[in-house]
Amino acid sequence: MVSGRRLGPIQRGRGNRPNGGIALPETRHGRTVADLPLAPLNPLPYRQRRDALRNFHTGTDILRDAGGPVTRFTLGPRWLMPPIVLATSPQGIRDINSVRDGSIDKTSAVAAQLRSLIGGNLFVLPHEEWLPRRRTLQPVFTKQRVDSFAGHMAEAAEKIVGSWLDGDDPGGRTIDLAEQCGLLSMRVLGRSVLGLNLDERAEAVAEPLRVATSYAVSRALRPLRAPSWLPTPARKRAHAATATIRGLADEIIAACRADPDLDAPLVHALIAARDPETGRPLSDAEIRDEMIIFLFAGQDTTATTLTYALWSLGRHPHIQDRVAAEVAAIGERRLSTADVDRLGYTVQVVKEALRLCPPGPTGTRMATEDVEVAGYRVQAGTMLVFGRMSVQRDPSLWENPLEFDPDRFSAERSKDRDRWQYLPFGGGPRSCIGDHFAMLEATLAVATVVGRARITALEADFPLAVPFTMVPDGVIGAQVTAR
Repeated sequence: MVSGRRLGPIQRGRGNRPNGGIALPETRHGRTVADLPLAPLNPLPYRQRRDALRNFHTGTDILRDAGGPVTRFTLGPRWLMPPIVLATSPQGIRDINSVRDGSIDKTSAVAAQLRSLIGGNLFVLPHEEWLPRRRTLQPVFTKQRVDSFAGHMAEAAEKIVGSWLDGDDPGGRTIDLAEQCGLLSMRVLGRSVLGLNLDERAEAVAEPLRVATSYAVSRALRPLRAPSWLPTPARKRAHAATATIRGLADEIIAACRADPDLDAPLVHALIAARDPETGRPLSDAEIRDEMIIFLFAGQDTTATTLTYALWSLGRHPHIQDRVAAEVAAIGERRLSTADVDRLGYTVQVVKEALRLCPPGPTGTRMATEDVEVAGYRVQAGTMLVFGRMSVQRDPSLWENPLEFDPDRFSAERSKDRDRWQYLPFGGGPRSCIGDHFAMLEATLAVATVVGRARITALEADFPLAVPFTMVPDGVIGAQVTAR
């Protein structure tokens, strides 16, 4: 197999076009992209391929086991749905994610459907539009600014834990971790980012987000779709949900423009943002679209990570005690972002939770030119799917991959690890711009909760569903007592 080296923007793929006429440089094995073989066809029957794609948190393993770490399949004729290549190896995922010239772009059906429904944001914009947007938003997510966004997480977590322990029952209280972590992440988004108290509006925000995104994904992965003009019940629900979220975002933007002192740091930062090359600000519609994806990214993804981390600690008391001891060493005071450097083991717990339960188990792109992925030629017009969860649980890459073991993220055990076998926030130029924010939030929340309460998991399993990002599929019960 040849190297996964990418070819340059002028070089790649043009020799594969009928009138390309440009000589391609050779790979290390003396071949051009045009010489490379296509990825092997997946041998699974049609129905199994279809079901695997629809259940993409588990389906990528099924497709890999049948067809290998890079496998090709179809769900219909090309005019109906593009062919698909799935990559579940570090090399394949690197080749897809490290591209910087738009030859592999965010123009897949999933991105297109999301954009048509919730607007053009950093997550779904194609390359040419994404570049200036990323330039504009990058300064918004500097470490100093992100620290101010995440600064209220410990306070919110303290209040949540206090409500769990409020009472005289020495046996503690039974809670649903999924529900409580959802409330916590929504509270932080509301108070420290958006300047709103969303406690009473949590479901009014979270449920419309789920309705809209799950509809977009379901429609994108369906070979036969109703025409976009047909007012189906599902489409009506999705558009109503989108209108609800847009209305909330517009309300917040208007409030921030009217009151520059309103405590909504992210929104004010978006209003003040300028493209460093052109000086162009974001329009209110662009600010709204970015706020919606930030609401979405900051809600279910953070809630799922916290739920899985706390559930795992509730099943491994010795690991939970190590976190509690680390927190106790800091002292009996509220934690801050400045304390994260002293919460090294807690960070490892969060990383291990993200390894086993990445909120985005897969990602999609489109090949806009013929490209090389892990030594195979992928033709222009192919949808590329990469399996984060598959590679992060791959037994050929991880020792005892299903065991919850935060020590695997110690400095010693991490130093020789392939960068592309662990990528909960993606990788390359289109990696998650809010990864530092997410890690700060989750670390402070886990440390605050475990520092004050002992958690005992009541469920042996952690069922999962993937309406868009991965979420707990039902109640995740736990018993909590004061520490």
